[in-house]
Amino acid sequence: MEVLDQYFDYLKKLVSEALNDETLTPRQRLKRYLDVITDKLERDRWMLGCLIGDFSLQVTSHSKLLRKRLDSIFREWRTLFASCIAAAQSAGEVDSRFDATELAEFLLASWEGAILRMKVERSPAALERFKAIVFETVLQQPRASAPAARQRRIRKSSTAKAKRNRR
Repeated sequence: MEVLDQYFDYLKKLVSEALNDETLTPRQRLKRYLDVITDKLERDRWMLGCLIGDFSLQVTSHSKLLRKRLDSIFREWRTLFASCIAAAQSAGEVDSRFDATELAEFLLASWEGAILRMKVERSPAALERFKAIVFETVLQQPRASAPAARQRRIRKSSTAKAKRNRR
């Protein structure tokens, strides 16, 4: 249990550094965290994954105590991501159709699955595929509504005409 807690303390530090970086937008912070972890996994030559995921896979059927601790860790981890996702939604960077906590849950579960595939393949392909798909679908920036997009085109056209007329 102590090893698991120490690992999670280390992971929370990485999460905090990435998700609390005010120089980045919330959506950029989410990407940054996944890139930081990808870099860490690359240093381990794609052979080692996440201790939390490994324990979840191996010990939950053998130890009720560890299963409960892992559940607690996932809930705390999810909260950190949900906060950043909610900030991205408030900033209009991520669609708000889904609850931030549900998106965080999906993000963590899917990311852990990508890490498992990475270990099997000994390659970053699953991680890169995950990042590309999640940021183009689940965490995509909301598209401008048709009327708003039309207004931008009209303004852009009017500005171009005004510039031509000044010449």
